[in-house]
Amino acid sequence: MAKVMIVDDAAFMRMVIKDILTKNGHEVVAEAVDGLDAVKKYPLVKPELMFMDIVMPNMEGIDALKNIMASNPDAKVVMCSSIGQQSVVTEALKIGARDFIVKPFDAKKVLEVVKKVM
Repeated sequence: MAKVMIVDDAAFMRMVIKDILTKNGHEVVAEAVDGLDAVKKYPLVKPELMFMDIVMPNMEGIDALKNIMASNPDAKVVMCSSIGQQSVVTEALKIGARDFIVKPFDAKKVLEVVKKVM
């Protein structure tokens, strides 16, 4: 099972995805409240997989993704987006994100993405 880091400025969204993952045997090793927090915590916790929101204060998900991919090109990052962010999702995939999921989270889809990426 995967060791996961969840990055989202909304505590409720972090809770929802954490609940889905932990109920299915994955371990949430860290949570971050924005991209800046994620970039700081990533090298310390070394998650196997990261779920990252795109729109956040202080540092957007795209900028955090660029930072993380620069330090670890093998990082497994799944972007979380709201509907209507297709161009940003496409940019994220070009930078190195492995996949994306759309909010609100569907448990089955989240687990399919984890299985595919891992």
